[in-house]
Amino acid sequence: MVYLCGRTTPASHTLAQRAGEVARRLLDVIVATVLILMLAVPMIAIALAVRTESEGPALFRQPREGLGRRTFTLFKFRTMFQGGDDRRLRDLIARELRGEDTTVNGSSKLSEDNRVTRVGNFLRRTSLDELPQLFNVLLGDMTLVGPRPCLGWEAEMFPDEFSSRFSVTPGLTGLWQVSGRSELGTLDMLRLDVCYVDQRTFWTDMSILVRTVPALIRGGGAR
Repeated sequence: MVYLCGRTTPASHTLAQRAGEVARRLLDVIVATVLILMLAVPMIAIALAVRTESEGPALFRQPREGLGRRTFTLFKFRTMFQGGDDRRLRDLIARELRGEDTTVNGSSKLSEDNRVTRVGNFLRRTSLDELPQLFNVLLGDMTLVGPRPCLGWEAEMFPDEFSSRFSVTPGLTGLWQVSGRSELGTLDMLRLDVCYVDQRTFWTDMSILVRTVPALIRGGGAR
């Protein structure tokens, strides 16, 4: 895969950049608030469907690493049965980071993951499981556009050359999501994260937000 973005010299915090950060945060608060109000009823329906199919809470809370590798609690709708382990996922990511091709039928996600419920499978394919992350955006732990918030053990496995991904706030969507998502492995995701950080502006964020809509319509889900 060819990445059409080159590394640029990190710029100092100019007035224009600070204005961009203020605009980005304002957009986060407005969009997250509006979407939460608009989607309140569908989110309640999803929560009821999750609870009806399997035991456990509808909302899944998980520690993730964000800006500066600070830990925060990420919210998602639960898509798995309780009590499963993540050994297969850890092995998959380790293999991807070694450069192995782990795709199955064009997807880099775990194949035949019996931890996922039927409702959970639908939520993942449509990305509806990520709707509660709007609250993370509202709280400031996440932003609308940025690198995917990763697990602590994932961060420990990432090569140092990709450490700049932690210099910005993680996002609800990002360059990875609009560039292929489940069709791309972990190394591809990390390269796209670095590309995004190197060229990050308010307007590139707006472009990614616009590109997110058709990406969601195409589907593909998340790992």
